[in-house]
Parts: sequence; structure tokens; C-alpha cells
Amino acid sequence: MSEITAHLALPFIMAAQAQKHVTHNEALRLLDGIVQLAVLDRDLTTPPASPAEGARYIPAPGATGAWAGWDSSIAYWIDGAWMRIMPAPGWLAWIEAEAQLVVWTGSVWLPVVDAMGFIAQAAAVAVAREANGATTGIAVLEETLTGLTGASVDSSIAIPDRAIVLGVSVRTVTAVLGASSYDCGIAGEPSKFGGSLGVAAGSSNIGVIGPTAFYADTPVRLTANGGAFTGGAVRIAIHYLSCGAPA
Repeated sequence: MSEITAHLALPFIMAAQAQKHVTHNEALRLLDGIVQLAVLDRDLTTPPASPAEGARYIPAPGATGAWAGWDSSIAYWIDGAWMRIMPAPGWLAWIEAEAQLVVWTGSVWLPVVDAMGFIAQAAAVAVAREANGATTGIAVLEETLTGLTGASVDSSIAIPDRAIVLGVSVRTVTAVLGASSYDCGIAGEPSKFGGSLGVAAGSSNIGVIGPTAFYADTPVRLTANGGAFTGGAVRIAIHYLSCGAPA
């Protein structure tokens, strides 16, 4: 008989075992760290100096100190020490600093919408529909641009042809390196959706504009200010209206 459970590695109390409460309490600690998993942040490489009891983090790549070698694991502060919990594929975690749900694929933590294949497909609804199929819709396209490099970076998703754009919002997911700030816009209008945006992780901007029609597929462009991009990750979202012709 195994000494731990198959999925969560919780220790069993064995027959004739002394100090059974030790094994029982260890299982409770693991359950408390794993169930309803919510972590404070996943961008830190250095453990915080004074974590609260029960605080949980996902150490970023290159973590040091007590987190060295714990990249993408769960770091759980309990009883005055860090406990490492290894995630299994399919585990979900709420990232408080980003206000989003991520899933462990076995190699990387991905936003749930990305893992489900929605990164290049709009979450769209038709808010009005006529008998012959004509529609008026509202939609959002989202993408995380990682490993930023160079003077500017274009998204792989695009504002769709014939879309009426309401705005583009952004969030700096991982600190942007090499630039003092960045602009969000399109080719020829680099700050159309916001200028001099923050490079620190957690910075965000909601770049609303007057409803504007686009007549060609148009990528969103991030432009570095005060230098060129040498790293970082920014999540963008295109908010727009769509029109569907009748059959």
C-alpha cells in the first residue's frame, strides 16, 4: 500500500503508527495550501521579507533564496517556513495581483482563456439578430505579448476588418525592460490607445476612444519610449462592435 494519496500526495496514517497526529496535521497543511488555490503573485523572484501566515506565491523563473529552483511551483508560507507544492496538470489558481484564473498545463501557467484556445478568437455575443441573420455584436480579443524586444512589437491578433473599435486596454503582466514607458496604438498612430504607459508589473490602462471604424485587419502596436524593449510581457484586449450581413 502506498504511503501517500495518488493525486495530492497526502500522507496516510499507517497501521500501528506512532504519533498519528503528525501525519494527520501534515495532510491538513497540504489541503489548506492546495484547496481553493489563490496566490498573491507570480512575478516575484525573491521571497517577501515578512509573508503572512498561509501566503502563497508562484515563484517566477530565476527565483532565488528559499525559492531557488522552485520556478512555477507553489511557495506556501506555513509555520514560519516556505513549503514547496508541486502542481499537477489541470490545477487552477487565482492570481490576486492580476485578477485572473490560470491553469497549469504541465509546463507553464496559462490564463484559462488562452489554454482553452481563445487567445486568437473573440469572446463575442450577438446582442441583436434579425430574421435573415443580420447581427449586431459586441466582442473582445485578448493576447499576452511576451518576450518584448526591439523598438516596437505588433500583436498577432488584429482589429477585424469592418469592426467599430471602442478601445484597447492593456496590463503590464511582467515588468517591461529596456524602456522607461511604452505607447499603445497602431502603425502611424503609436499612442492612439494610450501613451507613456507604466512598465511596472500590474500597471494598466483602459484606452477608450470615440467609436472608430476600421476597414482592414489592423494589429495593435506597442512602442518603447526612452529605449528599446529587452523583455517583459503585456496583455492587450481589443474591445469592439461587429456587424453581420443578412443571409
